[in-house]
Amino acid sequence: MKLTIGHIYPNLLNLYGDKGNITTFEKRLSWREIKYETVQYSPGDTIEFSKIDILYIGACSGSRQHTVCGLLQKQKSNLKEYIKNGGAVLAIDGGYQLLGHYYKTGESLIEGLAAVDMFTESGGKRAVGDSVIKSYLSDRVIVGFENHISQTYIGDNKPLGQTISGNGNNGKDCGEGVVYKNVIGTYLHGPLLPKNPHLCDYILKCALEQRFGSALLEPLDDSAELAANAYIMQKYGGF
Repeated sequence: MKLTIGHIYPNLLNLYGDKGNITTFEKRLSWREIKYETVQYSPGDTIEFSKIDILYIGACSGSRQHTVCGLLQKQKSNLKEYIKNGGAVLAIDGGYQLLGHYYKTGESLIEGLAAVDMFTESGGKRAVGDSVIKSYLSDRVIVGFENHISQTYIGDNKPLGQTISGNGNNGKDCGEGVVYKNVIGTYLHGPLLPKNPHLCDYILKCALEQRFGSALLEPLDDSAELAANAYIMQKYGGF
């Protein structure tokens, strides 16, 4: 049993401690003695979606977003097929925005990958700070740090969760992130997964079930990780 993690353009999509999310995937597989391989894709590489079990698209600055989207447009059809067939994806911040139809900033419009029915527009007050959300994926809250001036609208898709504290997707509908098939997109970083081992395991289970038809993850000692989660929950969640 082996999972392959595809890390998209780590030199371009590298804000907010993104490498920590990759490390968390690797550690939680290694601790369970599940083999893994992390493949880093650089601009110009052909992404071998059929060999990937978890696709990771990290955060980037606005100045890089147009470049990254242009690169991925060349492989958009294969990405959409990967998602359609149940491939697992974790997309953070700018990577999350790129999955939609477009990202509009003032007079500029960046065509997205249209892999998920959603769109993003820039404007309004910057949302910055710790965030706590209640997700239907787990009984435990998901915590992270948001820092964005954009507003994302996910249409009829399910959000990753409802905001207990924080701005969320757009500051209006109380939703944060998106869940579509085995895709998770979110504005939460910091990095996200070290403080949310339950979310990491959810993604791992999706990947294992897609590749092998079943998933059995032995429980781990998550006391340190859950203490970090609880600290944010108690400080900003109000309970």
